[in-house]
Amino acid sequence: MSTTYHQLPSLTYQRDVLPQPITALSFDPVSDILWSGTNSGHICANYTPQGLRGVHYPVGGRYAVKKILATDTNVLACGVTSEGLGAWGKGGVNNWYFKCFRPGNQIATFSNKPQNSSAIVVSTAAPELLLLNIQTGAVVRRTPAPSILTHLHYTASQSYFVSGDADGWIRLHDPRDLTSRSTTSNSVKAHISGIQGIETSSTLLFTIGLGVRQGRPFPDPLVKIYDLRNLKALPPIPFSAGPAFITRFPNRGTTLAITSSQGLVQVVDATNPATNEFYQLDTPSYVSSVAISPTAAYMAFGDSDGVIHLLSAADEEAMLPFNGFDGKPIEWPDTPEPLPEIEWTDSTPLNLVGMPYYDTLLLSSWSKAFVPRSLYFPPPAKIPQQVLSTMKMNDSIAYATLPKELRGRRNVVPSAPKKTGGRFRSGKSRHHDSEPITPTSEYTPDTIPKCYRKVEIEYSKFGVEDFDFGFYNRTSYSGLETHILNSYTNPLVQVMHYTAPIRRLAKSHITIDCPHEHCLLCELGFVARMLEDAHGINCQASNFCKTVGVLAQMHNAIELIDYGRETPDLTYSHMIQMFHRFLVDRLSTEGNSFPHNPTLLPDAGPPDPHSPAPAPITQLLGIDAKNIIQPTNDPSHETDFASILRNSLLRRTTHKATCQTCKHFATFESRRSIRTRDLPPILAVNAAVHNEDTHKFWRDHRRQTFLKPRVELRGQIEGMDDPETVVYELRAMVVQVVAKDSNSHLVALVKVPEAEQSQESEPWYIFNDFLVQNLNEEEVLSFPSDWKVPAILYFERIDIRQRLDFSQLPDKMDPTILCRDTNIAINRDPRLIKHEPLRFEELPKPGTLIAIDAEFVSMQQEETEYRSDGTKKVIRPARLSLARVSVLRGDGPKEGVPFIDDHIHTSEIIVDYLTEFSGIKFGDLDPSLSRYTLTPLKVVYKKLRLLVDSGCTFIGHGLSKDFRIINIFVPPEQVIDTVDLYYLENRQRRLSLRFLTWFVLKENIQTDTHDSIEDALSALKLYKVYLQLEAESTFDKKLEELYREGRQYNFKPPLPAGTQTSSPAPASGTASPMPSVPLGAPGSLVGVDASSVPIGPDGLYVRRVLPLPFPIQPFYGPQWPNNRHGGYPNQNGGRR
Repeated sequence: MSTTYHQLPSLTYQRDVLPQPITALSFDPVSDILWSGTNSGHICANYTPQGLRGVHYPVGGRYAVKKILATDTNVLACGVTSEGLGAWGKGGVNNWYFKCFRPGNQIATFSNKPQNSSAIVVSTAAPELLLLNIQTGAVVRRTPAPSILTHLHYTASQSYFVSGDADGWIRLHDPRDLTSRSTTSNSVKAHISGIQGIETSSTLLFTIGLGVRQGRPFPDPLVKIYDLRNLKALPPIPFSAGPAFITRFPNRGTTLAITSSQGLVQVVDATNPATNEFYQLDTPSYVSSVAISPTAAYMAFGDSDGVIHLLSAADEEAMLPFNGFDGKPIEWPDTPEPLPEIEWTDSTPLNLVGMPYYDTLLLSSWSKAFVPRSLYFPPPAKIPQQVLSTMKMNDSIAYATLPKELRGRRNVVPSAPKKTGGRFRSGKSRHHDSEPITPTSEYTPDTIPKCYRKVEIEYSKFGVEDFDFGFYNRTSYSGLETHILNSYTNPLVQVMHYTAPIRRLAKSHITIDCPHEHCLLCELGFVARMLEDAHGINCQASNFCKTVGVLAQMHNAIELIDYGRETPDLTYSHMIQMFHRFLVDRLSTEGNSFPHNPTLLPDAGPPDPHSPAPAPITQLLGIDAKNIIQPTNDPSHETDFASILRNSLLRRTTHKATCQTCKHFATFESRRSIRTRDLPPILAVNAAVHNEDTHKFWRDHRRQTFLKPRVELRGQIEGMDDPETVVYELRAMVVQVVAKDSNSHLVALVKVPEAEQSQESEPWYIFNDFLVQNLNEEEVLSFPSDWKVPAILYFERIDIRQRLDFSQLPDKMDPTILCRDTNIAINRDPRLIKHEPLRFEELPKPGTLIAIDAEFVSMQQEETEYRSDGTKKVIRPARLSLARVSVLRGDGPKEGVPFIDDHIHTSEIIVDYLTEFSGIKFGDLDPSLSRYTLTPLKVVYKKLRLLVDSGCTFIGHGLSKDFRIINIFVPPEQVIDTVDLYYLENRQRRLSLRFLTWFVLKENIQTDTHDSIEDALSALKLYKVYLQLEAESTFDKKLEELYREGRQYNFKPPLPAGTQTSSPAPASGTASPMPSVPLGAPGSLVGVDASSVPIGPDGLYVRRVLPLPFPIQPFYGPQWPNNRHGGYPNQNGGRR
């Protein structure tokens, strides 16, 4: 082999009309391949020095290939405008593609591959540095960069890597954490206007760049040399032609090839600059890329005309491989099998040609990152049949009148695939999708998993009840809905519910006569009972959220009120922590029955009359400590979670004071003194993560989590560490999810006690409002990026968990509340009292039949967004509140007599009394004006809660909506709904109570307004008729007749007498008469007259006092799901 290079024939292959410059070159280390990148963004493989054409594929982006790095297993490359970096196999198959998800963020450059590592450093325009695994494309580490780095290079010793930026600075970085080297000489300004190339040896750094001449950038004629150990400048190497590229020979550590853009090449040894070799390339254009083979036997130069010039150090007769040895064989494309010969005749079938069949992934099947997001060409929409049927022809032009139902959508074409709308139960029969809750693709640390993302309720024309909550929760643990104000408290409610001691206290509190009208502990107990009974069915904490707003206004804590106006500046993490303090303080006050508080903690001894026990919630969460003042010492700054938590408990503070011993002004520190045994059973912690610096503590580091599932703590006695330790277990956590493209929200991560008792492998669950999903513990403890911010943590002492004493707490509600008159109205009219409270012997038992109906008023109007195309979207539905509830005896001697008929007192402003549908008028709910029995909402709720817990069977019409608004869950086995009894599924229509009562019972109801006693009684009678027909085995036949005859009247009672109607009266005998069911004992308040319907002289039905029917038909169609007697459409109060 000679010591001088000679030029070989150039490699030229251009299939484009215009020649594409060669913008990047790289020799393969293990195969006889020279990889080249073109200005069009493609990579081409050149096999052997003869330049045989190989694979050809794009790298992403529309412009030039910026850099190529060939490794032993794959080829890494990125483009000038590409948003990512990819790796391809030697055969052209894409292995992975890392994409920068932030808009406008592009790959600036990437480093060479170290010998003993499988990771490279990548620089982005963010600016930031990424440590990327070249086998998988996964981000190992991410660190902010001081500026946009244009060059990266690992040193030969791999003790650090060098970076160069567009401002001409050279910096040394630690490859372990990608930060700048912590020395005084870690950076130097090498060139004035930017870096053009970097090369390193074991101790030397070589740079070329741009200077300034006459105010313009100009190639610096010097190759500057620095000592890597201290970045001290050494004598440079002059190159008068202006260096454009600098490349180090792999087998000679200090030998460089310096190339100008005009094709002048200088080979020089930096330790002996006097020995030089010069070569001039025969190129009419400019050199655009340079590469040297691993053995330095070849040098390749790409120019702007698309030609690759080769210089070889081998003998002219010899033909060495590019890599210098017989390495891995070249991956040539597979040769297709020859097609069979077909002899064509007039009878030869065309199917002999055949169709291509592929059983493997095609090379053209790029990863999803290569698919442009903006390209979408939808097929043209079909012309509706009503347009085609009226179309007229004039010459070659067809025209038709635009139908009314298509107006407002002219000249509108889809620009993107139609998104899947809200998941509604009414569409389940038409859409059978099984989309998983979480996708199966691998997430990067900055990608928010799907189960953490914000979920919103969408509203169809059937209201919120049509939303398919079951799609988001397939567990046996219920979520909470979000369409009510102050629902940001949902995660904390779930944490309190699944903290067993707090749940026990809340459930016990609702059994006593609480004197507070607005009590968060009562509402928490009601929510806990509802979540226990629901078993995975969605619930809503509307009463709890309403009480939060009322108490926040009463205590001038308006910062706790969520008005539903979300802004990017709203920080729910800070808001929930403030509410957490407020909630714990309220629970302690409301649950305090001093001096009769029960003792929950073990080893507390007998009760001391001189020192009564504090409030139960204080015993669980409170800390009993005293302050110790002592001279300050240099505290150790531990950064682990246990040490930080311990220091927060001891609360160390410093202050200046005069020492009583030496009488000098000195620094003292004050800290709590807490014995280990006095640490509380439950540790409620506010994380106080409000900025980036505090959040860094929580982030994962080297695959280790900052938060641990168990924490060992010890207290202090008189300033000395207590030798005794206790272990706390993490039970729940509230975290804020910060999305860059939407508003933040809160989720709860809870270790469910019921899941532990059932011995589930992973008892951790995420409660993202109404989305509930199982998680593993590693994911719960992990804080991979800044999108997950901790807010509240709950720990439980392991040694004391099973020894808490709840035996002194009441656990049964007083049933005599059903026997008492709970009126608070001052001017109640005795003539309007329609109910008789239960006697003691009438108290309900399991299976007792009761009939119920409720009336509601509107507390907030529906918020609707109208779009330009005429459609509308419900942003927040109307909020209804219970105004009257009536409960009737369903059997016994006083069957049909109400024992509850309470109007509900509310302190909120009523927007609409909905008098036409509820019968409630102004003043009926005011204690000073009402003439009816007026009762606080919490007392009525306790009555209903007692009936549910007693096992009563509720009879009514459309009870699911009533129970939803009342905010109580009744097990389905305790509900008999006449809207479901009198329903044929194949007819897809539910019947109103008014029509059923008119047709089945031959009675008129709701003539002037609605009355809950009348409606409940009608539902009870309908159920009795159902039982009688079922006993006679004729119910199905009667139901068919009911639908058949009802269609003639459009399922409405007929108009008053004397009014002509187009619906003929049914002929005598057309429909079989329904049996009459008398209810009520002699002398009772209720009597039933099941007389037949009179028929006028014209053969039409005659009604004496029946007004025009309320037009309920437009509010529901044949697809109405679970319609409450056609009622409460869009929750505006209209019903039945």
